[in-house]
Amino acid sequence: MATLPPISTLPSLDTEERAKVLDLLFEPCQQLHTLSVSSLREKTFSSYDEVIDAVGKQLFDLYESNLESDTRWLDAILSAHPRLGEKKVDSEQSRKEQAQLNQGGSEEAQLLADMNRKYEETFPGLRYVVFVNGRSRPVIMADMQKRIERADINQEKEDSIKAMCAIASDRAQKLGG
Repeated sequence: MATLPPISTLPSLDTEERAKVLDLLFEPCQQLHTLSVSSLREKTFSSYDEVIDAVGKQLFDLYESNLESDTRWLDAILSAHPRLGEKKVDSEQSRKEQAQLNQGGSEEAQLLADMNRKYEETFPGLRYVVFVNGRSRPVIMADMQKRIERADINQEKEDSIKAMCAIASDRAQKLGG
């Protein structure tokens, strides 16, 4: 199991090591590396929650920008999260977090795959991001359905950023941060 380095060492880590910290907290994503790796060197943080808050602010700055390039950048970061119930998940943390969602019959798995597709049709360029936090597949699917029916891309991006930060905070705690 991976662990986070002591927060006091963050500014002295090399670029690749700082990128790995972001990968552990969020998901592997080149756009997030470009956005945030240098800030982990330039600023001193007293906790990983402060790091997560700073990254969250950067994500909200992208969200609030009127530039199309910022919108595409944010969408790429939000889409770095794997689809719920997906069999091949690169991130060890995501595999563990989604473990209970991958239990159950093939009918439920197909329904989740269909909902992922419907979500991505409703919100082109995005993936459904939620802090699973031990909730069951039916509870998560009901939330996904509610968000699909709401069909509000702006609210969806806000909810996704908040979920990413909640997931990162939970990961930091579990990884010794």
